[in-house]
Amino acid sequence: MATARFAPNDLIVSDVQVVTRTVTIASGQTLDRGAVLGEIAADGKHTLSLAASEDGSEVPDCVLAFDVEATGADVEAQAYFGGAFDAEKLSFGAGHDATSVEQAFRHAGAALFARHLD
Repeated sequence: MATARFAPNDLIVSDVQVVTRTVTIASGQTLDRGAVLGEIAADGKHTLSLAASEDGSEVPDCVLAFDVEATGADVEAQAYFGGAFDAEKLSFGAGHDATSVEQAFRHAGAALFARHLD
C-alpha cells in the first residue's frame, strides 16, 4: 500500500506564503519531504527532478511536502508551489543544486525560494 508521512524538519524558513497542490508521484521511487520535483510532460506525474532528464521533469517546479513511498504504485501527495525553504533541507536530483533550482523557479515565475541559512 502506498503511504505518505509527515516529519517536521524546519524545511520552511520564512513567512513567504506557502501554496500547496496535490500532485501524482510516479511509481518506482521513495522520496523524502523536501525533494525537488519536476513534472513529466507526457503524463503530468511528478518525479525527482534530474538535470539530465529529457521528459520535462528536468525543470524543477515544486517541493514535496511529505515523505512518500511510491515503489509499487503512483501516489497522490501534497507539494509546495510557493514558499521559502532551507536549501540544506532540500533533496536535489543529480545535476541540480540550490542555485539551479531557485533559478528555474524564478524563470517560471514561481514564488519558491531556496535559502542558505548561516
